[in-house]
Amino acid sequence: MLVARRFVISGRVQGVGFRYFTQEWALREGVTGWVRNLPDGRVEAYVEGESESVTRVERALRSGPGGARVQTVTVDVEDVTGAYDTFSVTS
Repeated sequence: MLVARRFVISGRVQGVGFRYFTQEWALREGVTGWVRNLPDGRVEAYVEGESESVTRVERALRSGPGGARVQTVTVDVEDVTGAYDTFSVTS
């Protein structure tokens, strides 16, 4: 079943390769969407794909890359749009 989730990750998540870590996991899992830094120091990601794949990406986001220190991850259930062909890093 296809699902879509919006994640907002806080903690030490900018300047540690978090967006590229997220993209690597997303591409590995075959999900689509995007990830970007927010002006307040958090990272936001929109992920669409098979439920199990999105869950695995969420697990990865909760730990982050080696230099990150994830404090909180908020998750919003979104409508699947099918608007994305791949997973990209945006500014």
